[in-house]
Amino acid sequence: MQFVEAHGAKIPAIGLGTGELSGHACARIVEQALRMGYRHIDTAQVYNNERDVGEGIRNAHLRRSELFVVTKVWTTHFAPNDLLRSTKESLHKMRLSELDLLLLHWPNPQVPLAETLGGLAHAQELGMTRHIGVSNFTAALLKQAVAASPAPLVCNQVEYHPFLDQTNVRATCADLGIAMVAYSPIAKGQAKQNEVLARIGATHGKTAAQVCLRWLVQQNVPAIPRSSRIERLSQNIDVFDFELSAAEMQQIFTLHHPEGRLVHSATEPEWD
Repeated sequence: MQFVEAHGAKIPAIGLGTGELSGHACARIVEQALRMGYRHIDTAQVYNNERDVGEGIRNAHLRRSELFVVTKVWTTHFAPNDLLRSTKESLHKMRLSELDLLLLHWPNPQVPLAETLGGLAHAQELGMTRHIGVSNFTAALLKQAVAASPAPLVCNQVEYHPFLDQTNVRATCADLGIAMVAYSPIAKGQAKQNEVLARIGATHGKTAAQVCLRWLVQQNVPAIPRSSRIERLSQNIDVFDFELSAAEMQQIFTLHHPEGRLVHSATEPEWD
């Protein structure tokens, strides 16, 4: 496994997204992913599966220090006291003493950003999480967040795949020393139908989805594909034994288009 470092955090380059997974199936997928070598597990309060994710983690019987566990605070819990209370609930559901990374799931203009970031930093001070960050922040809002945060933000988790141009956000993250983490990295399965990705994959003996993930890895962008199928889990993590050429990387960069965004609001699921 490769890692992306930001402000003291070491984020595994490939993780498991768990949006829309629940119950025994979710616990089983998390357990199997960890047994295959995944160490980065991403969930969120709004997914309503933190308890199941925690069960999968326990069933894998790994040392806690080996894992990088992420959850995201939902927008209705952004008032500082609500943020702390909901984070305690998340920890209780997962039966963890601390998180590795706690994120604000989406911007919420109804609560002053400085107050929410203060609550997020307070959660870190109290030992609820080792690191903090944000999700779905634009480049401009990310700059505001960094300026207002009492503690370093280590990542901005956003939708990113070959069909969506995130050049501005990626450059801003790089300028600020923040990792950009990609959800929906396979574009909700659309990558599998793309001829360019399939052709590049055939050259390397890989699938189009694996090419997407490798494209992200080579940009130092951790990716958290979601899968409910065991065989897909093994494919998604098998992207460290080949390298895309500069020409292939550029071909993939040209695939973005104006209608590339798939997740438009806080009410839409994030998955692959």
